[in-house]
This record gives sequence, C-alpha cells and structure tokens, in this order.
Amino acid sequence: MNIRPKLFLWYVAFMILIPVRGADPVPDKLVVLTFDDSVASQFHVVRPILREYGFSATFFISEGFSFKTNKTDYMTWEQIAQLHRDGFEIGNHTRDHMGVNPDSVPRLPEQLEAIANQCVAHGIPTPTSFAYPGNVITPEAFPVLEEHGIRLARRGGAPEHPYEEGRGFAYEPAKDHPLLIPSAGDARPSWTLENFKRAARQARDGRIAVLQFHGAPDNEHPWVNTPSERFRDYMQYLHQEGYRVVALRDIARHVDPAARNQDPWEIIHERKAAAAQPK
Repeated sequence: MNIRPKLFLWYVAFMILIPVRGADPVPDKLVVLTFDDSVASQFHVVRPILREYGFSATFFISEGFSFKTNKTDYMTWEQIAQLHRDGFEIGNHTRDHMGVNPDSVPRLPEQLEAIANQCVAHGIPTPTSFAYPGNVITPEAFPVLEEHGIRLARRGGAPEHPYEEGRGFAYEPAKDHPLLIPSAGDARPSWTLENFKRAARQARDGRIAVLQFHGAPDNEHPWVNTPSERFRDYMQYLHQEGYRVVALRDIARHVDPAARNQDPWEIIHERKAAAAQPK
C-alpha cells in the first residue's frame, strides 16, 4: 500500500489549520493607539478611559526628560508594570529619549537594552515594538532594532507632512516598511474633534490608522499636549463609530513583520509628491 498520498493529504490539512502570521485581512476601522514618553497622565487619565471602552494601546516608555526625579509629570515603573498587568503593550522609546540618526545609531543598543532590562526587572516582557523619539528616523537603525527583537517600529507623520501640523498617513502594510510605520495623526493641543476624525477615518481599504499621543495633559511638553476632556471626546468617537482599537503588537495577525519591501523610502517619496500637489 502506498501511504505517501495519505501523508501528503495529512500534511496539507495540518498546514491549513496552522494560523499564518499576517494572514487575516486588514478590516476597515482598525486603529492603533500609541502613547509616548511615560507621562503620568497616561496612567491617571488615559488608562481609566481606555479600560472603560475596552480599548488596547501601546505605551512607549522612556526614562528621558525629568522621568527619574519628577513623579508629578512622569509615571513610576510600578505604574508602568500595572499597565502591562492591565493587558496594555509596553514598548521601547530609548532610555534617554535619544533621537535616532546616523550619528547616534552606535549608541542605540545601550539605549534599547536599558529599557528592556527595566522591563524584565519589573515583570514586563522585553518590548517588541519601538517608537522613534522625536520622530527622527533613519533606516540605518533597522539592523540594531532587529537584533534587539523589535518587530514593529512607529514613526511620525514627517517627512510627508510638516512635524508641527501633526498630520500623517495611515499605515499601508503592502508598502510601508514595518520598521517605519507612519502615524496617521500626532495629536496637538490645537486639534479639534475634526482633526482627530480626519486621522482615524484613514483606517480603510487595507490601511491601519496608527495614532500618536503624548500626555493628556502633558505639562512638560505643551506642544504635544492633549486636554483630558478632548481626549475623552476622541475615545468616545471611536467607541460610537465602532472602531476596533488595538495595540501595535496586535496588528501582527494582519501584517507579517518579517516582510521587507525593497525600498522603504519609495512610499514616502510618493506621498510627499502627492501632498505637494495643489488641491
């Protein structure tokens, strides 16, 4: 009896049952919430609102600025650990909030390891998501990020849009490099609900709207402050409109982080050109 055909059929059936990373289509209204810089209001204001609506999020942790001495404006590591226990993702934002450019890349391993070690010491898994401090980017960082277990990395809305506006583009998995995921919006104090809607509504046709926040409020960095009452309005809008709100790590079911496009700058140049066209 020839058993090879039967073995082949068993193999095919087995492979069909195995979940393939990134195999699920990207649904419309898929939003990723991200919060930078370890701001204390993220624990006292943001956390309860997210839990009220059942939303997930990624908190990108840095010990930069006055983190070590100013516990009025910055979280403690115990509070960060509580965010993890609540089910939120803890991401890496470098120890010193170091801008990542060609000159600073040699210092990046130490910066990543410092946050990773603090996470492990406080019962938090080693981060697999990263956010570029100050939204400064360079592809020269890719090998270092990958060596330290980073699978997904978020940037800002620049260079397609000026940093000051807080505008951006949704993440297109087929085009954007997974270590250069753009922010669809980077909240500013001047934002209204309409600004927020413009960013969130990009989550359609296979695109994921990754939204960037800092503090709600952010006392030490007023140029990226979000008033707490306005933040609640934003979250209420997402809830009422039926958005699915996740952490950055959660998009791995829709995106294969191992996939690499040939030229990570190609889509950026295309968007810049489109944005420069007269309306």
